[in-house]
Amino acid sequence: MPSLVLTTNVKVADPRAFSLEFSKLSAQILRKPEQYISISLQYNEHLTFKGNFDPAFLLVVTSLGNISPEQNEEYSKLFFDYFARELGIPGDRGYITFYDPGNAYLGHQGTTFATIFGK
Repeated sequence: MPSLVLTTNVKVADPRAFSLEFSKLSAQILRKPEQYISISLQYNEHLTFKGNFDPAFLLVVTSLGNISPEQNEEYSKLFFDYFARELGIPGDRGYITFYDPGNAYLGHQGTTFATIFGK
């Protein structure tokens, strides 16, 4: 159920391999089985940050039941460290949006997670 949308102006050499690696990492960070992780890697050469085109990213993390101020601090550090290491993006060149829409507001298999989980 976690969905991660990464938009960056850094061209990744092998987008498929990066996406699979990012999927594994995201499962570890968010403590969710990888079979439920969805990754969308979007290259946007026009992404600006601080008024220039230096390496930057935007990450939107949508997940059920594990988004909280305390957890977001931990997640943020781990994701920022990864982007610095793997994409060369400094910590002051990105934003992460954490979002838990609630079970009734996330659909899957023709229904919502409220129905799937019985809540």
